[in-house]
Amino acid sequence: MRVGIASDHGGFIIKEQLATELKSRGHEVVDFGSFSLTPGDDYPDFVIPLARAVAGGEVERGVAVCGSGVGASIAANKVSGARSSLVTDYFSAHQGVEDDDMNVLCLGGRVVGYELALELVEAFLKARFSREERHMRRIAKVSALENA
Repeated sequence: MRVGIASDHGGFIIKEQLATELKSRGHEVVDFGSFSLTPGDDYPDFVIPLARAVAGGEVERGVAVCGSGVGASIAANKVSGARSSLVTDYFSAHQGVEDDDMNVLCLGGRVVGYELALELVEAFLKARFSREERHMRRIAKVSALENA
């Protein structure tokens, strides 16, 4: 799978670890930065290009990591076609894809450790959208807000 990944300084170390592991598992990883541990950098500078790439089909899924994951989620959700959420548990990592067609997973680099982050990313990448009518209907209602 072609996976985009991005972080600010708060998620840089976990982003680097995740990128290395995903590559070793055969994924093509597109890194949107940050490319160095730079205190004071801003998550929108990296998360917005990632979310645009997901929405535009340049990458199939995205993983964004900032200190708490909250800012990354807020930023990604401003991009039309990106459906992101801050996730801290295994169920939500796969259910968000299966029911809500989540395409950007947001993590808190200061909240979850690497092992949990990897489990969440694995669940997110393995999950598939169910395309059940009720889920399609709900997503259409939410998507309509992007054009309002």
